[in-house]
Parts: sequence; structure tokens; C-alpha cells
Amino acid sequence: MNDSLKERFNECINCLPKKLYDMIFKIPDTIKAETQELSLRINKPICLYDGHNIYFIRQDGTITQNDNTINLLYCTRYDIEETFCNICHHSLYSKQAEIKNGFVTMNGGHRIGISGTAVYDSNNQITNIRDISSLNIRIAREIKGIATALLRVIDFNSGGVLLCGEPSSGKTTFLRDIARQLSKDRKVSVIDERGEIAGIYNGVCQNDMGMCDILNGYRKTDGILQAIRSMSPQVIICDEVGSLQEVECIAESLNSGVKVVASVHCRNKEEFFHKPQTLNLLHTRAFAHIVFLDNRKYAGQIQKIYSLKELEYDESHRLSDDNIKHNADRILSFHSHKEADKIV
Repeated sequence: MNDSLKERFNECINCLPKKLYDMIFKIPDTIKAETQELSLRINKPICLYDGHNIYFIRQDGTITQNDNTINLLYCTRYDIEETFCNICHHSLYSKQAEIKNGFVTMNGGHRIGISGTAVYDSNNQITNIRDISSLNIRIAREIKGIATALLRVIDFNSGGVLLCGEPSSGKTTFLRDIARQLSKDRKVSVIDERGEIAGIYNGVCQNDMGMCDILNGYRKTDGILQAIRSMSPQVIICDEVGSLQEVECIAESLNSGVKVVASVHCRNKEEFFHKPQTLNLLHTRAFAHIVFLDNRKYAGQIQKIYSLKELEYDESHRLSDDNIKHNADRILSFHSHKEADKIV
């Protein structure tokens, strides 16, 4: 059992009201070490998710997969409100920028997803979430050495690394360890927009980030430019790249000789070729290595590593095959119309 993962769980549940904390603390340590998410919903049983299964908690601290079991631990409206106030340190205003985006990052880098009623302004932009009905606590898992095998088999000098995987597949855990290891002999700047990578609290990293410079809370577009201007990094690391502006910033960073390590939501190569943002990232040529992580059931495991040239080759053949199919469909349609004309 990994004791550090158990301690991460215990740290995470500090935000709960004392009654819930005392009951959930009784959960077996082996379960704590495997838990990835803890979900609270008003008037529903509290449940855990370990990447494989959903478990419900009994009031004596034991767990079950049967939600019809008696003596399950239920969450009340008070529990939601008290937990959320604890997460925000009783200052909701200070977390407003995060709340409107649907999450809050707490001490230790744990991220709390929020469900409730959206509040829109006159410009049709979400400004707040009220009447919070559920909280999903994603436990930040620091696993030192998880990226060692990857860094051994790739030539980082040839270019950056793009980590692809579905949610909860271990992308952020990999990024964190890559940053820590690369900072031993390179200048590394981490753009930690959501506070999940370093888990900074009062200016201090809650995770071991080695000798990295952390730009905490910056939008990736602002953080990348700020790092290049002020920190002269050799490597920039950022999480969950998505927008066209972020892709353009990554492309511009190449002009400064900076290598980029980033992550993106993408399950496999087929999905990679069907998502505009991943194709845009490929076309920047910023990433010499594209790494696909296994699904959340096998979080933290590498499924496949492709070189830039391999994916560029696959893309060219995919486009060629699409053109052949398109032309074949046109010919078939043409002949079909001719046969129809003959019948008429």
C-alpha cells in the first residue's frame, strides 16, 4: 500500500464537517490509497470512485457496492454548504473566478467539481453557481517516479511531449513528475492555471516540484508569455491545452527555443485525428513525442508512444484514404444517377 496516497486522502477529507470526517476516516487504509474521487450529493449516499468501481460508505466506515444497503452514510444540504465554505475558507468571493468555471482547487492541489444552478450575466457569460447540489472531490495523487520509464525511452532533446488521455487517466500526475525530474538539470516553468499540478498554498508548493518556477493561477496564454519574458525557461509545462489561443501560444514559444510538455483530453489515436485542437497541436510540430495513457481503469499506465513523424505519416494516409473514399462515393453516385436516367 502507498502510504503517501493514504495521507493524501486524509488531507482531502479535512474539508468535511466533523461528523462526516469522523465516519469517513474509519475507511480501511487500502481503500483510501486507491480512491480517486469522493462524491457528495444532497440527500444521497456518499460514494467513492477508485477508477474501477463506485463504492458506498456505511456509517461504521465499511464500504459496499450495494446502494440499497441499510446504514449508508448520507449527505445533507448542511454537509454540502459546510464543506464548500471550508474549501473556500469562508470567503466565497476570493474563489469566485474558479467557482464560475465549475471547480475550486483546495490546499494540496485537490480539485472540487461543483454542480448547481448557473447564473448568467447580460453578456450570456456564467458569473456564478448558486444552490450547489453536489461536490465531486478529485484527490491529487503525487506518485514520484511515475514518469521515469517514459523519460528513459524518449529523446527529450528532439522536442516536447504531448500527453493524451481521458479524465482521471493520470495526465496531471505524469506532468508533475516530468516537471520535477526535468528541473534537476533544466530551467522549467510550470503554468498551473487550475492549481492542480503544484498545489500551491500561500505561495508554497504542496507537491514536490523540484526546482521548477510555478506560475500559479495564470491563464495558459498569459503564463507562457510571462514565463518566456521573465524566467527564460528551457521547458514550459502546462495542463489541459484546448483553445486555439493556447495552441498559438505554444507555437510561438518554439521561436524562443522552448520545449513544451502539455496534456490534452484524448483517449486514442482515432479520437486524436478527429479533434481539431489535437490536430492543431500536431501541426505546431512542438511535440516530438505523443504519449497515450491507458484509460481510467488503469490510470498512470502508458498505452502507446508515437513519434511526430509517425502521426504525420498516419494523418497523410488518413487524408489520402478519405479522398479515395470521397471520389469512390462520387463515382458510385454518378453511376446510380445514370442507371436511374435509363429507367426513366
